[in-house]
Amino acid sequence: MEKAKISVIQLFAMMFLFDLGSAIVVSYGIGAKKDAWLAILLGMCGGIAVFFIYYALFRQYPNLPLTGYVRKIFGKYVGWIIGLLYVIFFLYQAARGLRDFGDLLLASTMTSTPLLALNILMVLAICYVLYLGIEVFGRTTEVFIVILIFFGLAGNLLLYFSGSVDLHNLQPFLENGWKSILTTAFPLTTLFPFGEMIAFTMLLPYLNRPELAKKVWLSAVISSGLILSYTTSLDIAVLGVETVEKSTFPLLSTVGKINLFDFIQRLDVIVVFTFLITMFFKISILFYSAVIGIVDLFKVKNHQQIVLPMGVILLFLSMMIASNFAEHIEEGLDIIMYPLNLPFIVVIPLFMLLVALIRNGFKKKNRSKSNVT
Repeated sequence: MEKAKISVIQLFAMMFLFDLGSAIVVSYGIGAKKDAWLAILLGMCGGIAVFFIYYALFRQYPNLPLTGYVRKIFGKYVGWIIGLLYVIFFLYQAARGLRDFGDLLLASTMTSTPLLALNILMVLAICYVLYLGIEVFGRTTEVFIVILIFFGLAGNLLLYFSGSVDLHNLQPFLENGWKSILTTAFPLTTLFPFGEMIAFTMLLPYLNRPELAKKVWLSAVISSGLILSYTTSLDIAVLGVETVEKSTFPLLSTVGKINLFDFIQRLDVIVVFTFLITMFFKISILFYSAVIGIVDLFKVKNHQQIVLPMGVILLFLSMMIASNFAEHIEEGLDIIMYPLNLPFIVVIPLFMLLVALIRNGFKKKNRSKSNVT
Protein backbone atom coordinates (compact mmCIF):
# COMPACT_ATOMS: atom_id res chain seq x y z
CA MET A 1 0.00 0.00 0.00
CA GLU A 2 0.94 3.63 -0.52
CA LYS A 3 3.11 5.08 2.28
CA ALA A 4 0.91 8.02 3.15
CA LYS A 5 -1.35 9.42 5.85
CA ILE A 6 -4.58 11.41 5.79
CA SER A 7 -5.93 13.65 8.53
CA VAL A 8 -9.20 13.37 10.42
CA ILE A 9 -10.65 16.39 8.59
CA GLN A 10 -9.66 14.96 5.21
CA LEU A 11 -11.31 11.61 5.99
CA PHE A 12 -14.48 13.38 7.13
CA ALA A 13 -14.55 15.45 3.92
CA MET A 14 -14.09 12.29 1.81
CA MET A 15 -16.90 10.47 3.62
CA PHE A 16 -19.26 13.44 3.51
CA LEU A 17 -18.80 14.05 -0.22
CA PHE A 18 -18.96 10.29 -0.89
CA ASP A 19 -22.33 9.96 0.83
CA LEU A 20 -23.84 12.90 -1.01
CA GLY A 21 -22.68 11.49 -4.37
CA SER A 22 -25.57 11.20 -6.80
CA ALA A 23 -28.10 10.80 -3.94
CA ILE A 24 -28.30 14.56 -3.43
CA VAL A 25 -29.48 15.31 -6.98
CA VAL A 26 -31.75 12.34 -7.78
CA SER A 27 -35.20 11.51 -6.35
CA TYR A 28 -33.65 9.71 -3.39
CA GLY A 29 -36.03 7.81 -1.10
CA ILE A 30 -39.08 8.93 -3.08
CA GLY A 31 -40.58 5.42 -2.79
CA ALA A 32 -41.87 6.63 0.60
CA LYS A 33 -43.69 9.55 -1.11
CA LYS A 34 -44.01 12.59 1.19
CA ASP A 35 -42.26 10.72 4.00
CA ALA A 36 -39.08 10.22 1.96
CA TRP A 37 -37.18 12.31 4.54
CA LEU A 38 -38.09 9.78 7.25
CA ALA A 39 -37.07 6.80 5.07
CA ILE A 40 -33.68 8.47 4.56
CA LEU A 41 -33.21 9.02 8.30
CA LEU A 42 -34.07 5.37 8.97
CA GLY A 43 -31.64 4.35 6.23
CA MET A 44 -29.01 6.48 7.95
CA CYS A 45 -29.66 4.54 11.18
CA GLY A 46 -29.24 1.31 9.19
CA GLY A 47 -25.97 2.69 7.83
CA ILE A 48 -24.78 3.38 11.38
CA ALA A 49 -25.59 -0.22 12.38
CA VAL A 50 -23.61 -1.55 9.39
CA PHE A 51 -20.71 0.76 10.28
CA PHE A 52 -20.25 -0.96 13.64
CA ILE A 53 -19.52 -4.22 11.79
CA TYR A 54 -16.76 -2.50 9.81
CA TYR A 55 -15.45 -0.73 12.89
CA ALA A 56 -15.25 -3.97 14.89
CA LEU A 57 -13.20 -5.51 12.07
CA PHE A 58 -10.97 -2.41 11.97
CA ARG A 59 -10.37 -2.72 15.72
CA GLN A 60 -9.28 -6.33 15.23
CA TYR A 61 -6.91 -5.46 12.34
CA PRO A 62 -6.12 -1.70 12.54
CA ASN A 63 -3.18 -1.77 10.12
CA LEU A 64 -4.78 -3.81 7.35
CA PRO A 65 -7.27 -2.96 4.59
CA LEU A 66 -10.26 -5.23 3.97
CA THR A 67 -8.33 -7.26 1.37
CA GLY A 68 -5.61 -7.81 3.99
CA TYR A 69 -7.66 -8.98 6.94
CA VAL A 70 -10.00 -11.13 4.85
CA ARG A 71 -6.94 -13.38 4.22
CA LYS A 72 -6.17 -13.44 7.94
CA ILE A 73 -9.74 -14.49 8.69
CA PHE A 74 -10.49 -17.01 5.91
CA GLY A 75 -6.99 -18.20 5.14
CA LYS A 76 -4.55 -17.43 2.34
CA TYR A 77 -6.45 -18.90 -0.62
CA VAL A 78 -10.14 -18.45 0.22
CA GLY A 79 -9.40 -14.99 1.64
CA TRP A 80 -7.52 -14.01 -1.53
CA ILE A 81 -10.50 -15.00 -3.71
CA ILE A 82 -12.95 -13.05 -1.50
CA GLY A 83 -10.55 -10.08 -1.57
CA LEU A 84 -10.50 -10.19 -5.38
CA LEU A 85 -14.31 -10.30 -5.44
CA TYR A 86 -14.34 -7.14 -3.33
CA VAL A 87 -11.96 -5.46 -5.77
CA ILE A 88 -14.36 -6.33 -8.61
CA PHE A 89 -17.27 -5.07 -6.49
CA PHE A 90 -15.56 -1.70 -5.86
CA LEU A 91 -14.69 -1.36 -9.53
CA TYR A 92 -18.24 -2.21 -10.58
CA GLN A 93 -19.69 0.34 -8.15
CA ALA A 94 -17.25 2.95 -9.49
CA ALA A 95 -18.40 2.12 -13.03
CA ARG A 96 -22.04 2.55 -11.97
CA GLY A 97 -21.17 5.91 -10.44
CA LEU A 98 -19.39 6.95 -13.64
CA ARG A 99 -22.42 5.94 -15.70
CA ASP A 100 -24.68 7.92 -13.31
CA PHE A 101 -22.45 10.94 -13.82
CA GLY A 102 -22.46 10.73 -17.61
CA ASP A 103 -26.15 9.96 -18.05
CA LEU A 104 -27.41 12.57 -15.60
CA LEU A 105 -25.19 15.25 -17.11
CA LEU A 106 -26.47 14.33 -20.57
CA ALA A 107 -30.09 14.42 -19.42
CA SER A 108 -29.77 17.76 -17.66
CA THR A 109 -27.40 20.08 -19.50
CA MET A 110 -25.07 18.60 -22.13
CA THR A 111 -27.68 16.88 -24.26
CA SER A 112 -25.64 16.82 -27.50
CA THR A 113 -22.38 15.59 -25.97
CA PRO A 114 -21.38 11.94 -26.49
CA LEU A 115 -21.53 9.89 -23.28
CA LEU A 116 -18.08 8.44 -24.01
CA ALA A 117 -16.52 11.91 -24.16
CA LEU A 118 -17.90 12.88 -20.73
CA ASN A 119 -16.77 9.61 -19.15
CA ILE A 120 -13.27 9.84 -20.67
CA LEU A 121 -12.78 13.34 -19.22
CA MET A 122 -13.93 12.21 -15.78
CA VAL A 123 -11.69 9.10 -15.81
CA LEU A 124 -8.64 11.14 -16.86
CA ALA A 125 -9.23 13.63 -14.03
CA ILE A 126 -9.65 10.79 -11.50
CA CYS A 127 -6.54 8.93 -12.71
CA TYR A 128 -4.47 12.12 -12.54
CA VAL A 129 -5.43 12.93 -8.93
CA LEU A 130 -5.03 9.34 -7.74
CA TYR A 131 -1.67 9.04 -9.53
CA LEU A 132 -0.46 11.90 -7.30
CA GLY A 133 -1.49 9.89 -4.23
CA ILE A 134 -4.02 9.74 -1.39
CA GLU A 135 -2.48 12.70 0.45
CA VAL A 136 -3.02 15.01 -2.55
CA PHE A 137 -6.53 13.61 -2.94
CA GLY A 138 -7.22 14.28 0.76
CA ARG A 139 -6.07 17.91 0.49
CA THR A 140 -8.29 18.32 -2.59
CA THR A 141 -11.36 17.21 -0.61
CA GLU A 142 -10.64 19.86 2.03
CA VAL A 143 -10.87 22.57 -0.63
CA PHE A 144 -13.96 21.26 -2.41
CA ILE A 145 -16.05 20.61 0.69
CA VAL A 146 -15.81 24.35 1.47
CA ILE A 147 -16.92 25.20 -2.09
CA LEU A 148 -19.81 22.75 -1.79
CA ILE A 149 -20.99 24.23 1.52
CA PHE A 150 -20.91 27.71 -0.04
CA PHE A 151 -23.00 26.53 -3.01
CA GLY A 152 -25.49 24.87 -0.66
CA LEU A 153 -25.95 27.90 1.57
CA ALA A 154 -26.25 30.29 -1.38
CA GLY A 155 -28.79 28.08 -3.18
CA ASN A 156 -30.93 27.63 -0.06
CA LEU A 157 -31.01 31.33 0.80
CA LEU A 158 -31.97 32.31 -2.75
CA LEU A 159 -34.67 29.61 -2.85
CA TYR A 160 -36.29 30.79 0.39
CA PHE A 161 -36.13 34.44 -0.70
CA SER A 162 -37.84 33.46 -3.95
CA GLY A 163 -40.84 32.24 -1.96
CA SER A 164 -40.94 28.89 -3.78
CA VAL A 165 -41.00 26.70 -0.66
CA ASP A 166 -44.43 25.39 0.35
CA LEU A 167 -44.25 23.17 3.45
CA HIS A 168 -47.85 22.06 2.90
CA ASN A 169 -46.51 19.81 0.13
CA LEU A 170 -44.96 17.65 2.88
CA GLN A 171 -48.29 17.07 4.62
CA PRO A 172 -49.96 14.88 5.78
CA PHE A 173 -47.38 12.95 7.76
CA LEU A 174 -47.53 9.13 7.30
CA GLU A 175 -50.11 9.50 4.53
CA ASN A 176 -49.32 6.02 3.17
CA GLY A 177 -48.47 4.38 6.49
CA TRP A 178 -45.22 2.80 7.64
CA LYS A 179 -44.95 0.05 5.03
CA SER A 180 -43.64 2.21 2.17
CA ILE A 181 -41.24 3.98 4.54
CA LEU A 182 -39.73 0.75 5.89
CA THR A 183 -39.48 -0.94 2.48
CA THR A 184 -37.71 2.14 1.12
CA ALA A 185 -35.39 2.47 4.13
CA PHE A 186 -34.41 -1.22 4.19
CA PRO A 187 -32.53 -2.00 2.10
CA LEU A 188 -32.53 0.87 -0.45
CA THR A 189 -31.58 3.97 1.57
CA THR A 190 -29.46 1.87 3.95
CA LEU A 191 -27.29 0.31 1.25
CA PHE A 192 -27.24 3.40 -0.99
CA PRO A 193 -25.22 5.39 -0.14
CA PHE A 194 -24.44 4.55 3.51
CA GLY A 195 -23.65 0.86 2.95
CA GLU A 196 -21.36 1.70 0.02
CA MET A 197 -19.03 3.28 2.60
CA ILE A 198 -17.54 -0.20 2.96
CA ALA A 199 -15.02 1.23 0.47
CA PHE A 200 -13.51 3.16 3.40
CA THR A 201 -12.43 -0.11 5.03
CA MET A 202 -9.66 0.09 2.43
CA LEU A 203 -8.71 3.64 3.48
CA LEU A 204 -8.89 3.52 7.30
CA PRO A 205 -5.27 2.27 7.65
CA TYR A 206 -4.16 5.60 6.15
CA LEU A 207 -5.75 7.61 8.98
CA ASN A 208 -3.09 9.37 11.06
CA ARG A 209 -5.21 9.15 14.23
CA PRO A 210 -6.95 5.74 14.09
CA GLU A 211 -8.46 6.20 17.56
CA LEU A 212 -10.78 8.83 16.04
CA ALA A 213 -12.05 6.61 13.21
CA LYS A 214 -15.40 5.95 14.94
CA LYS A 215 -16.14 9.64 15.61
CA VAL A 216 -15.22 10.65 12.06
CA TRP A 217 -17.30 7.92 10.40
CA LEU A 218 -20.38 8.48 12.56
CA SER A 219 -20.24 12.27 12.21
CA ALA A 220 -19.93 11.93 8.41
CA VAL A 221 -22.88 9.49 8.19
CA ILE A 222 -25.13 11.60 10.43
CA SER A 223 -24.31 14.95 8.81
CA SER A 224 -24.67 13.63 5.25
CA GLY A 225 -27.87 11.76 6.20
CA LEU A 226 -29.40 14.94 7.59
CA ILE A 227 -28.41 16.89 4.47
CA LEU A 228 -29.91 14.24 2.16
CA SER A 229 -33.12 14.11 4.20
CA TYR A 230 -33.39 17.90 4.15
CA THR A 231 -32.66 18.13 0.40
CA THR A 232 -35.33 15.58 -0.50
CA SER A 233 -37.82 17.43 1.74
CA LEU A 234 -36.91 20.68 0.01
CA ASP A 235 -37.45 19.12 -3.44
CA ILE A 236 -40.92 17.92 -2.39
CA ALA A 237 -41.78 21.25 -0.71
CA VAL A 238 -40.89 23.19 -3.86
CA LEU A 239 -42.03 20.83 -6.64
CA GLY A 240 -44.63 18.56 -5.05
CA VAL A 241 -44.27 14.81 -4.60
CA GLU A 242 -45.72 13.89 -8.04
CA THR A 243 -43.16 16.04 -9.89
CA VAL A 244 -40.26 14.69 -7.81
CA GLU A 245 -41.35 11.10 -8.56
CA LYS A 246 -41.30 11.73 -12.31
CA SER A 247 -38.12 13.82 -12.36
CA THR A 248 -34.70 12.32 -13.04
CA PHE A 249 -32.92 15.33 -11.61
CA PRO A 250 -35.33 17.00 -9.11
CA LEU A 251 -32.72 19.23 -7.47
CA LEU A 252 -32.11 20.88 -10.85
CA SER A 253 -35.83 21.68 -11.16
CA THR A 254 -35.91 22.92 -7.56
CA VAL A 255 -33.04 25.36 -8.06
CA GLY A 256 -34.60 26.34 -11.39
CA LYS A 257 -37.47 27.89 -9.37
CA ILE A 258 -35.12 30.60 -8.03
CA ASN A 259 -36.20 33.96 -9.40
CA LEU A 260 -35.37 37.22 -7.63
CA PHE A 261 -36.48 40.50 -9.24
CA ASP A 262 -36.58 38.73 -12.65
CA PHE A 263 -32.81 39.12 -12.59
CA ILE A 264 -31.27 36.36 -10.42
CA GLN A 265 -32.46 33.17 -12.11
CA ARG A 266 -31.31 30.15 -14.15
CA LEU A 267 -28.89 29.08 -11.42
CA ASP A 268 -28.77 25.48 -12.67
CA VAL A 269 -24.98 25.78 -12.67
CA ILE A 270 -25.01 25.47 -8.84
CA VAL A 271 -26.56 22.00 -9.07
CA VAL A 272 -24.31 20.90 -11.95
CA PHE A 273 -21.19 21.96 -10.02
CA THR A 274 -22.48 20.23 -6.88
CA PHE A 275 -23.06 17.06 -8.87
CA LEU A 276 -19.62 17.26 -10.51
CA ILE A 277 -17.89 17.66 -7.15
CA THR A 278 -19.73 14.91 -5.25
CA MET A 279 -19.57 12.37 -8.09
CA PHE A 280 -15.88 13.04 -8.75
CA PHE A 281 -15.01 12.16 -5.17
CA LYS A 282 -17.38 9.21 -4.90
CA ILE A 283 -16.11 7.55 -8.09
CA SER A 284 -12.50 8.32 -7.10
CA ILE A 285 -12.84 6.67 -3.67
CA LEU A 286 -14.47 3.51 -5.07
CA PHE A 287 -11.87 3.34 -7.84
CA TYR A 288 -8.96 3.91 -5.45
CA SER A 289 -10.27 1.15 -3.16
CA ALA A 290 -10.16 -1.22 -6.15
CA VAL A 291 -6.64 -0.03 -7.07
CA ILE A 292 -5.12 -0.54 -3.62
CA GLY A 293 -6.94 -3.87 -3.39
CA ILE A 294 -5.07 -5.00 -6.52
CA VAL A 295 -1.81 -3.61 -5.08
CA ASP A 296 -2.36 -5.58 -1.87
CA LEU A 297 -3.46 -8.85 -3.47
CA PHE A 298 -0.91 -8.97 -6.29
CA LYS A 299 1.96 -7.36 -4.33
CA VAL A 300 2.38 -4.56 -6.86
CA LYS A 301 5.26 -2.27 -5.84
CA ASN A 302 3.64 1.02 -6.85
CA HIS A 303 -0.02 1.88 -7.28
CA GLN A 304 0.86 4.47 -9.94
CA GLN A 305 1.69 1.85 -12.57
CA ILE A 306 -1.81 0.35 -12.53
CA VAL A 307 -3.95 3.51 -12.16
CA LEU A 308 -4.26 4.23 -15.90
CA PRO A 309 -4.81 0.59 -17.04
CA MET A 310 -7.54 0.20 -14.40
CA GLY A 311 -8.96 3.55 -15.50
CA VAL A 312 -9.40 2.09 -19.00
CA ILE A 313 -11.23 -0.92 -17.49
CA LEU A 314 -13.43 1.47 -15.48
CA LEU A 315 -14.31 3.42 -18.62
CA PHE A 316 -15.11 0.24 -20.57
CA LEU A 317 -17.29 -1.10 -17.74
CA SER A 318 -19.24 2.15 -17.44
CA MET A 319 -20.17 1.99 -21.12
CA MET A 320 -21.04 -1.72 -21.10
CA ILE A 321 -23.16 -2.14 -17.94
CA ALA A 322 -26.37 -0.89 -19.60
CA SER A 323 -27.59 0.15 -23.04
CA ASN A 324 -29.46 3.20 -21.74
CA PHE A 325 -30.17 5.16 -18.55
CA ALA A 326 -33.54 3.50 -17.87
CA GLU A 327 -31.93 0.04 -18.00
CA HIS A 328 -29.09 1.27 -15.80
CA ILE A 329 -31.52 2.50 -13.10
CA GLU A 330 -33.61 -0.68 -13.29
CA GLU A 331 -30.46 -2.78 -12.87
CA GLY A 332 -29.46 -0.77 -9.80
CA LEU A 333 -32.85 -0.95 -8.09
CA ASP A 334 -34.11 -4.41 -9.00
CA ILE A 335 -31.22 -6.63 -10.05
CA ILE A 336 -28.09 -5.86 -7.99
CA MET A 337 -29.63 -4.66 -4.71
CA TYR A 338 -30.22 -8.08 -3.11
CA PRO A 339 -27.89 -10.52 -4.93
CA LEU A 340 -24.86 -8.18 -5.01
CA ASN A 341 -25.07 -5.23 -2.60
CA LEU A 342 -26.62 -7.00 0.37
CA PRO A 343 -24.06 -9.87 0.51
CA PHE A 344 -20.98 -7.65 -0.04
CA ILE A 345 -22.08 -4.81 2.23
CA VAL A 346 -23.75 -6.71 5.11
CA VAL A 347 -23.65 -10.53 4.96
CA ILE A 348 -19.95 -11.21 4.22
CA PRO A 349 -18.60 -8.53 6.63
CA LEU A 350 -20.88 -9.84 9.40
CA PHE A 351 -19.69 -13.40 8.78
CA MET A 352 -16.08 -12.17 8.73
CA LEU A 353 -16.58 -10.47 12.09
CA LEU A 354 -18.06 -13.60 13.67
CA VAL A 355 -15.20 -15.79 12.41
CA ALA A 356 -12.59 -13.21 13.52
CA LEU A 357 -14.07 -12.94 17.02
CA ILE A 358 -14.20 -16.74 17.41
CA ARG A 359 -10.63 -17.23 16.11
CA ASN A 360 -9.18 -14.40 18.21
CA GLY A 361 -11.11 -15.68 21.24
CA PHE A 362 -9.50 -19.12 20.88
CA LYS A 363 -6.07 -17.51 20.47
CA LYS A 364 -6.50 -15.54 23.70
CA LYS A 365 -7.55 -18.72 25.56
CA ASN A 366 -4.53 -20.62 24.26
CA ARG A 367 -2.23 -17.78 25.27
CA SER A 368 -3.70 -17.60 28.76
CA LYS A 369 -3.31 -21.39 29.14
CA SER A 370 0.32 -21.28 28.00
CA ASN A 371 1.02 -18.40 30.42
CA VAL A 372 -0.49 -20.41 33.31
CA THR A 373 1.59 -23.49 32.51
